[in-house]
Amino acid sequence: MLKINEIYFSIQGESSKAGLPCIFVRLTYCNLRCTYCDTEYAFYEGKDYTIEQIIDEVKKYDCKLVEVTGGEPLVQDECIDLLKRLSDEGYKVMLETGGSLSIKSVDQRVMIIMDLKCPSSGMLKKNLYDNIDFIKPTDEIKFVIGNREDYDWSKELIEKYNLTNKCSILFSVVFGELEPVTLVEWILEDKLNARFQLQMHKFIWVPTAKGV
Repeated sequence: MLKINEIYFSIQGESSKAGLPCIFVRLTYCNLRCTYCDTEYAFYEGKDYTIEQIIDEVKKYDCKLVEVTGGEPLVQDECIDLLKRLSDEGYKVMLETGGSLSIKSVDQRVMIIMDLKCPSSGMLKKNLYDNIDFIKPTDEIKFVIGNREDYDWSKELIEKYNLTNKCSILFSVVFGELEPVTLVEWILEDKLNARFQLQMHKFIWVPTAKGV
């Protein structure tokens, strides 16, 4: 059984898949408490589903792109089985993870979008840097930037671990804290090989809306 917060159909708001129709499977629980979290409702609220029931819900939508997110999906051990099953069913599967729990056992067919938590998140000490060893070229590492300290820290980490030669790098702002134009100017000034992104769904709908 897995505790599921919500399953819904929307567009992908972030990553290199931004703008594409996508089915979201949001799992309950999170082991982190980031200062800027926008899904606190997923910490505890949820309903028990079997993997079969989840698959049945996903099949109701005529879409082959699925993102498993949270909360933190990997808190629930059965998430690994869900990712494999969705891949077996022919879905293009994405996993959104906060980077504090091991991705070693994640099915190789799954596209991982992994945060590395910056200083302003308050969760810097939770980063599991061993995960970098398991990142594939098809995966993406995301930095959520709230200030200049976050940006400079991210640059240092990218260089330290040679991240641009391992996978795609994503940069986004903490919504409402840092102006997008500021981060864009920093990226351009440094000629940083990273993809700037906005949380597209927060501009299409009300930023606090659920199920979008």
